[in-house]
Amino acid sequence: MSTSTSESATTKIDLNKVLEERVARFENRSYDWNALKFQADYDPKYRRAQIRYMGTGATGVTADQNVVPAEHFTFSTMCLPAGCEGPLHVHTDAEEVFFMLRGKIRLTLKDGDQVVQTILNERDLISVPKNIYRGLENIGQEEALMCVMIGNPKPVIPTYPDDHPLSKVKRD
Repeated sequence: MSTSTSESATTKIDLNKVLEERVARFENRSYDWNALKFQADYDPKYRRAQIRYMGTGATGVTADQNVVPAEHFTFSTMCLPAGCEGPLHVHTDAEEVFFMLRGKIRLTLKDGDQVVQTILNERDLISVPKNIYRGLENIGQEEALMCVMIGNPKPVIPTYPDDHPLSKVKRD
């Protein structure tokens, strides 16, 4: 009986190495309040933390040796304190997915003159296509925690609307 190519390729993979290189445990992660600190320095309402698992996301962090390498998308969690917001921004190279783990946020989408909003609660998900502005505001009394996936292993840094104050702020 012959073995198919896919079966023989599977047997050549060292599964222990897969576990070693591709498991990212929460106990080895830390909240990175500095990833977007330039925004919080401008206005404390933009304070939030990224916890990276796969790739470095689009916050401008260029290296993190403690993440699973991204092949097709990035994955992180974002902690958004009560009353804080992720400013309106756009990704020109990838869709972005938000999955609410806990909390309550107001999501704003903007495309040209069209602006819509919705409330995302625990276990709600939205997939925002590239080239549409999106912003998040924690309207709850507790911190919001969400999963964030970006459909590009090395997404470009997002931009802000020209009339938004952060569009003039320089990153370090």
